[in-house]
Amino acid sequence: MHSYISLTTELVIGFFALLVLSKVLGKNQITQLTPFDFISALVVGELLGNAIYDNEVGLHYVLYAIFVWGALIYSIEMITQKFRSTRGILEGSPSIVVANGRIQYNELKKNKLDLNQLQHLLREKGVFTIREVEYGILETNGSVNIQKKQAYATPTNQDLSIKLKEQPLPIPLIMDGEIIKKSLKQIGRTESWLFEQLEIRGVSTHQSILYAEWIDGLPLFLQTYSAK
Repeated sequence: MHSYISLTTELVIGFFALLVLSKVLGKNQITQLTPFDFISALVVGELLGNAIYDNEVGLHYVLYAIFVWGALIYSIEMITQKFRSTRGILEGSPSIVVANGRIQYNELKKNKLDLNQLQHLLREKGVFTIREVEYGILETNGSVNIQKKQAYATPTNQDLSIKLKEQPLPIPLIMDGEIIKKSLKQIGRTESWLFEQLEIRGVSTHQSILYAEWIDGLPLFLQTYSAK
């Protein structure tokens, strides 16, 4: 019976300690969750877990650890709010991963982001092809915000009462200089056909292609590693 009372007491105290900590640190710990914030949340949870499940660790020690950890995070937040020059170092800076409709390969490498991850982030914004993107900014919390090209921005076709057409799904054919054979099979094409398309566009080898995308009824979209 005593163990249940002790466990209940620790849970209640830990609950309110985390509640106070979340109120002090502010809502940005959730709405602007950065990798460091995520790790901080894991550390705080681990500290509280030690108090609950490890009888050798007293609750007062864990509460003190949570207080110190919270004070450090709060101090960082105050520093970045008051001193703008520290934000890039302590919070990170946004990166432009798509500029003027072109994927910025060096920025992707710098942020350890591959093309598949970029596609996933764009699809989360309702964008299924890089052709629609004028600018794409990778935020410090790992999300991507985009500015669409003028042709794809509002007003929409529905606003203009234009008859809607079936929207085909874009199929990537080359990524990181490698041919995606599964995609070629999906669209009923061969590697010979792809090589012919590259030759027509003046591309000597598929290994020089960063990204190639196929949409039924449209020209093949190509982007090389070169800035030209």
